[in-house]
Amino acid sequence: MAPEGSVALVTGAGSGIGRAASLKLSQAGFKIVAVDFNSKTGEETLRLVRGQGGEGIFVQADVSKHEDVERYVKATVDTYGRIDAFFNNAGVLQKFSLLENIELSEFERIMGVNVRGVFLGLKHVLQVMNKQGFGSVINTASTAGIRAEHSMAVYTASKHAVIGLTKAAAIEYVRKGVRVNAICPGGVDTALTQAVPTMMQESGYMPEEFPNMRIGRFADPDELAEMVVFLASGKSSYMTGSIVAVDGGLTL
Repeated sequence: MAPEGSVALVTGAGSGIGRAASLKLSQAGFKIVAVDFNSKTGEETLRLVRGQGGEGIFVQADVSKHEDVERYVKATVDTYGRIDAFFNNAGVLQKFSLLENIELSEFERIMGVNVRGVFLGLKHVLQVMNKQGFGSVINTASTAGIRAEHSMAVYTASKHAVIGLTKAAAIEYVRKGVRVNAICPGGVDTALTQAVPTMMQESGYMPEEFPNMRIGRFADPDELAEMVVFLASGKSSYMTGSIVAVDGGLTL
């Protein structure tokens, strides 16, 4: 269990891994600050947290906007006075397309959420954690941050950037009591990924491993959430700058 009064800030908390992690972190004793662009799904996550006896607040925010990130961090500190764990998770998926056909607007959309959003979250939360002298950050990268994914050049680039930011932040704060790690999901059963097979078929490319994951199934979001709780806790106290593949062997 987390020490009494511990606070976890979760972006992309309205669905998928973010919702599962919010619930698992709450069960582990963290107070939850749930952040999402979608107020309806974010409020639903908060209701689920409270329904299992947990405590938390919801903050609507677009993580690609500087003022929104400042606002969700300020709301966390104003409400609870600290940030013990930050699951920097919000992200979007690219429309499948060959690189030459990707519109600039699509590039900017993906990079805005997946890179700018992660950067801004790190920038403002690390200020708080540095002053505290403690904290654990978990960024959501992807197997696309470890290898290239066909017809997903911008998404691949964005997740490589998340890994770069993770390692850079980890080395900068390694002696400041703040740990920064990343998880790399691969094939998780969420609303975001349920549309992937159709998108792949429309793009004309279907990776050999996609229909039959090496472990034989997609991950449940709870399986990723367990890793988030571990990285948020003192049980992972000697881990920083780690890029953890939770992918059922996809990248083997």
